[in-house]
Amino acid sequence: MKKNTRNNILIAISYSVILIVGMILGIKFIKDQGYGVKRSPQLASNSDGKLEEILHIINKNYVDDINTDSLQNLPIDSVLHQLDPHSVYLPPTDAQDMSDNLEGNFEGVGIEYYMLNDTMMVTGVVKDGPAYQAGIKLGDKILSIDSAVVSGRNLPKEQLTGRFRGKAGSGVSVLLLHSGTQVQSRIMVTRGKVNISSIDAAYMINAETGYVRISKFGAHTDNDFSVAANSLKAKGMKKLILDLRDNGGGYFSAATGLADQFLPENKLIVYTQGKHEPRTDYFSTGTGSFQNGKLAILINENTASASEIVAGAIQDLGRGIIVGRRSFGKGLVQEQFAFGDGSALNLTIARYYTPSGRSIQKSYKKGYDAYKHELDDRMMDGELTGDRTSFQDSIEKAEGVNILPNRKIKPSGGIQPDVFVKLDTVGYNKFYATLVSKKILSDYVFNVLTNKYNAGFVEQNINTFTLGDNDFKDFIGYIQRKNVQIDRFQLYNSKTIILNDLKALLCRYYLGDVGYYRSANQTDNAIKQALINLQ
Repeated sequence: MKKNTRNNILIAISYSVILIVGMILGIKFIKDQGYGVKRSPQLASNSDGKLEEILHIINKNYVDDINTDSLQNLPIDSVLHQLDPHSVYLPPTDAQDMSDNLEGNFEGVGIEYYMLNDTMMVTGVVKDGPAYQAGIKLGDKILSIDSAVVSGRNLPKEQLTGRFRGKAGSGVSVLLLHSGTQVQSRIMVTRGKVNISSIDAAYMINAETGYVRISKFGAHTDNDFSVAANSLKAKGMKKLILDLRDNGGGYFSAATGLADQFLPENKLIVYTQGKHEPRTDYFSTGTGSFQNGKLAILINENTASASEIVAGAIQDLGRGIIVGRRSFGKGLVQEQFAFGDGSALNLTIARYYTPSGRSIQKSYKKGYDAYKHELDDRMMDGELTGDRTSFQDSIEKAEGVNILPNRKIKPSGGIQPDVFVKLDTVGYNKFYATLVSKKILSDYVFNVLTNKYNAGFVEQNINTFTLGDNDFKDFIGYIQRKNVQIDRFQLYNSKTIILNDLKALLCRYYLGDVGYYRSANQTDNAIKQALINLQ
């Protein structure tokens, strides 16, 4: 698919679709980088006073010299956009959500749900969490929460989720239909602390190779990884594929802690430096759980920040091979300054540098909007699909894969992979985008496939069974019943990815995230290349 063809438009649509379905989870611009939280002792009661306080914090802590006099009359967001794309003001709700997400725990009941035909359907229950202990099970349909009817009302997501959140020890009454029955049951669930591992999936791909997926760096990521790695080693793991694709970052300390898992003692992992922050070096301790086995790290254009610290250290120190596409390019470190009303300022205080002294921060000189759309530019100029000239002079080339020569590359931000794997856009078209946006794939899985394939079958045959022509015919009939106008050419062009997606979603329903990745990875080109290069 060459850059100078009409298919550029299709590629752009394909990229948008991939963003939607979760193969690319999107840019995560704002992440606390683990330097701790500072409480501002005197919070102004109005926005002007708060702006004055923010300007004071900028003067004392910002990574570069800045003339705050020119920022005096701007709104808070505009002030921060003048600095860099990653300094941001967070209202109280957003600040709390970010904290809960990165800390890996929150107070609630511990369920995942999907609105199926306007009914709240339980699609995941955290093991040993409050909902699990109360008897809520996969496939249950929730009719009301306390006195509020939640099914059939098209309530916004935040209203639904908020009804489960609450102080540990408080109770919430749930009226539901257990899966396979029409008898209503009322269950009292006592809210509690729900702990979520930052490891999305960990399993053995083959007899010697383990796979670990991490989508964010939370407070306990390094410890969570150590537990997963030790479990996989007990199953025979000698090689590891660490999947950091779409990992937008998180705590700085978790990134250095994870890199430490792979390195011998006293190796420089990363260093940070800013105008008000003297250079600080971070070294490995030699106590990691996977210091000797072969290692491949998967990255893509949404691999950012803390995950780039890990990839950069592993690459610079020659500890493993980096597979995929150039990473996002976020080399700025934020510290969170928390105000008394629950809001917070995430302010850039330093840059981080890989062991060889690389700053991987991409340019933001063209402004905030241009920075946000930089990935779209990569798509349109052919970098992501391998059509750009810089990928055509490689020393070795296979289908969709370039082994990049050991040569200096013009700095453009991010970590360049050792093995380039192009973004596969085959089958991603406008009609497929329609199916995704209308939730047809997920609806079909929950309405039809869960009745056709049971949990036992999926678990026993996950590596061998595929959805075939009969399933595809049933799916077409389902689309027709949904009154979706069918473009048959585009539908059949997308047949392979539709069937693969349906299987992955079915596996996720029964087996959780690990089931999803066990299924999706079977047809993943980056996984295939990692396995080849680990031989």
